[in-house]
Amino acid sequence: VQLQASGGGLVQTGGSLSLSCAASGRTFSTSVMGWFRQAPGKEREFVAGISWTGGTTSYGDSAKGRFTISRNNAKNTVYLQMNSLKPEDTAVYYCAAGEPRDWSLALDNRAQYKYWGQGTQVTVSS
Repeated sequence: VQLQASGGGLVQTGGSLSLSCAASGRTFSTSVMGWFRQAPGKEREFVAGISWTGGTTSYGDSAKGRFTISRNNAKNTVYLQMNSLKPEDTAVYYCAAGEPRDWSLALDNRAQYKYWGQGTQVTVSS
C-alpha cells in the first residue's frame, strides 16, 4: 500500500484546509485509515481515524469539533477537513492505513496502522 498525502499549505488563524490522502492498491476499502501529525520537537500524535466503511470515526482531543475525517472508497481516498485552524495545529500531517481487514486495536492506537504516507506540511500563521 502506498499513500500520498496532499493539500497542506499556509493558512491564517481561523482558516480552513482540506487534506487528501490517495492510496494505491485494491485493499483500501477494507483498511482503517488515520491521520496523525508531528510538530517540531514533539511526538507524533493521533488526529483522526475512520473505519473501512466510514461508519465509525475517532478524533484526538485537539481535533474534536474542528476537524472531520471522511473517505471515498471508490476513489481510494481519505480526507481531513480542518476548520478553525490555530497556530498549534502547525505540523506535518501524515496519513496512515491499517492492514486489510484488520481492526484489532482502537482507531487512535498508532500500532493499528502499518502503512504511512510521506506527510504534508500545514502551517497556521497567527
